[in-house]
Amino acid sequence: MYTTDLRTAREKASDEAKAAKKKVVDDPALLKAFQARIDNDEVIEAKDLMPEAYRATLTRQISQHAHSEIVGMLPEGNWIGRAPTLRRKLILLAKVQDEAGHGLYLYSAAETLGTSRAEMVDQLLYGSAKYSTIFNYPTINWADIGAIGWLVDGAAITNQIPLQRCSYGPYARAMVRVCKEESFHQRQGYELITVMARGSAEQQAMAQDALDRWWWPSLMMFGPHDSDSIHGHQSAKWKIKRFSNDELRQRFIDATVSQAEAIGLRIPDPELKWNEKTEHYDIGPIDWEEFWAVVKGFGPCNRERLEARRRAHEEGAWVREAAAAYARKQSERQAAE
Repeated sequence: MYTTDLRTAREKASDEAKAAKKKVVDDPALLKAFQARIDNDEVIEAKDLMPEAYRATLTRQISQHAHSEIVGMLPEGNWIGRAPTLRRKLILLAKVQDEAGHGLYLYSAAETLGTSRAEMVDQLLYGSAKYSTIFNYPTINWADIGAIGWLVDGAAITNQIPLQRCSYGPYARAMVRVCKEESFHQRQGYELITVMARGSAEQQAMAQDALDRWWWPSLMMFGPHDSDSIHGHQSAKWKIKRFSNDELRQRFIDATVSQAEAIGLRIPDPELKWNEKTEHYDIGPIDWEEFWAVVKGFGPCNRERLEARRRAHEEGAWVREAAAAYARKQSERQAAE
C-alpha cells in the first residue's frame, strides 16, 4: 500500500509539474512578476508558474547534487570491510547509509520539477549529467576516510547550509535534514583525523598525507571563480544560491585552517597567510586545469566510478522489476476492492 501510494504521489507531482511547464512563462509581465516574488523572498513551489530557465537550472543543480550523494558512497563504502574497529565500521556504515538517503531526498525534490528519476539516473550513467569532482579521487588509506568527513563534508556543509533558504521550496526543505546529517559526518571525520594526528608518528604522517591530497580538491568543490562561473549570477538573482562560489570557499578556508592548526596539521599551501586588511586567509593559486580535466572525465577514478554505478544499476534491475510488479498487484487489488 505504501509503495503504491508513494509511487502514485510522485507520478502525480511529476504530471503537475509537466502541466505547469507547458504554460507560457516567457511573457515579460509574468517574468517580472516571478522575479518580484523572488525579491520578496517568497517560496516557489512545484505547481507555481516559473521560467523554463529557472526550472532547468534547478533540475540540473538538484540532480547533480543527488548524483554526487550516490556516487559519494563509493570511495567510503570501499573501506567498510577494512575499518580498524567495530566502532569505526558502524560509524562508516551509518554514514554511507545517510548518503543514500540524501540521494533519495534530492531525487524526489528534482522530480517535482517534471523530470523522472529514471531519466536523471540515465543521464548520470551515460555521461550527460555531472557529479561533484571530489568523488573522482581515490581513498588509498584509512586516514582518507577522516579527511573526507572533515574536509569534503565540511565543504559540503558550507555550501549547503544556505540552500536551506533556497527560493525553491522542495529543495530547501530537503536540505534541512541533509545539513543536520552532514554536520554529524563532518564531526565524525574531524574526530577520526584528530585521533590519528595525535597518535603514533606513522599515524600522524598518514593524517598529514591525507590533508595534503584532499585540501586542493576540497577547495575545487565550490566551483570555478565567480568571474568564470556560468550559472552563478543568474542563480544568485533567483536566490537559488545565496552566496557566490568564492564567498563560500573563503568561509571554508577560514574555518578549516584553524581546525588544522588545533590538531598540529599543516595546510599544504606555502602561500597561505592571514590578511590583516581583509581579515581572511589568502591562498595560493588553485590548479584549475586539474579541475576541468576531472570535470571532463579525466580524473583518477572517473571511469571506475561510472562503471561501478552502471554495474550496480544493471544488477539491481530485478529489484526495480519486482517493486514495479508488486505495485501493479497492489493497484489491481485496490481496484478490485
